[in-house]
Amino acid sequence: MDYEQAGELKIGQVGIANLRVRTLDVPRLVQEMNERVTRAPKLFGRAAVILDFGGLSRTPDVASAQALLDGLRGAGVLPVALAYGTSEIELLSQQLGLPLLAKFRAQYEPADAGESVAPRAAPAAPVREVRRSAPAAAALAAKPAPAAVPKPGRMQLANVRSGQQLYAENCDLTVMATVGAGAEVIADGSIHIYGTLRGRALAGAQGNTAARIFCRDFHAELVAIAGHYKVLDDVPDNLRGKAVQVWLEQDQIKIAALD
Repeated sequence: MDYEQAGELKIGQVGIANLRVRTLDVPRLVQEMNERVTRAPKLFGRAAVILDFGGLSRTPDVASAQALLDGLRGAGVLPVALAYGTSEIELLSQQLGLPLLAKFRAQYEPADAGESVAPRAAPAAPVREVRRSAPAAAALAAKPAPAAVPKPGRMQLANVRSGQQLYAENCDLTVMATVGAGAEVIADGSIHIYGTLRGRALAGAQGNTAARIFCRDFHAELVAIAGHYKVLDDVPDNLRGKAVQVWLEQDQIKIAALD
């Protein structure tokens, strides 16, 4: 017998802040988060936050982690999960009653500066010798290799309304209209906005530090490149309402008017 579900579960792309703990100083972490919420309450007030303990040499004990959770809630944000790391982190998540989000850091935070990860080599396929006649071999060598087909960027023609989120996976995003307040546009590449940007724009979401944001009318709530962000309150008044470009330079967000 078929039953109609009371709730429909869907897995989708969500924008969640990732707090990577580099020093387990609970009062200092809580103070820093309180300052962020105070500066931009519409952005960070009651924001969902992932805790990432991967930057620590040792996994925190349950009491310290629980104190941090309570402090962050008191500062105005909502810790919702731990970033996946080690078996100790998995055990800690169970003790705290929080889920793990696997590979979360890979989506929104690049590897640490100076850290190099060698790509895993694919298993070698068995080699089989094939004999061809001289004319056939010459014809095969003369045949040009097929050109790689570039993946087109995603284009949005209509306005992006409050509460909407667009994500351009492995490509640039071009918005020909307005990104409203409370809306969010995300791209693994660069973001080009030909209307007004009032919401949030996050470029280089997979860690591409060379990504940029271009906007014709800048009023953004937040802009981010490869996880580094800047809120509107930190932007000079002379850049608001201007055509600007946003880029990352030595882990600092830079914003300049376009000539």
